[in-house]
Amino acid sequence: MLPAVELILVRHGLPLRVEGGEGPADPGLAPEGHVQAARLADLFAATPVDAIYTSPMRRAVETAAPLADRLSLAPIARDGLAEFDRDLTYYVPLEELRGSGDPRWSELVAEWTSVESEEDRRRFRAVVVETVERVVAEHPSERVALVCHGGVVNAYLSHVLGLERALFFEPSYTSISRVLAARGGHRQLVSANETPHLPFAFR
Repeated sequence: MLPAVELILVRHGLPLRVEGGEGPADPGLAPEGHVQAARLADLFAATPVDAIYTSPMRRAVETAAPLADRLSLAPIARDGLAEFDRDLTYYVPLEELRGSGDPRWSELVAEWTSVESEEDRRRFRAVVVETVERVVAEHPSERVALVCHGGVVNAYLSHVLGLERALFFEPSYTSISRVLAARGGHRQLVSANETPHLPFAFR
């Protein structure tokens, strides 16, 4: 039995590019993202988890599916694990927005850094922390995977580290960040952005 809950926060795999939709963009995984998800499942074959939680967004659900199949677990969707920008009508990978000079990159940066958006960021982090802590309470002494998003990973880890900024690093696709959650309330960051299952071309 583990002396604490081991939380394994996983960013989703690479999604499809979506432009010009009428409603919120909710893409599934690109072919490369499916490969990343399969490699993630292979990684946990020898050290399985006891439960899998996901964001309700398609890219997270599809990332969790191979792992769930491998371990014969039914993933549990939690709305509080959805991404900060879930209502956008487009989805373009951040690295593409940044590298192409797309003006939407500056808009997204403002969402995460501007004074005007600070209250939105605080509310987002509060929802993420509440959701993750509820998972901790439901799984004493177990290993739990939470398949979610870069913003969600940042929000929870910044809380654990006591950082003012809600966004402080960019997790790789299907990267793993680990936190030990002790019964007494102490939270310890063990690792961030692990990608041992991916060759450099997939990171």
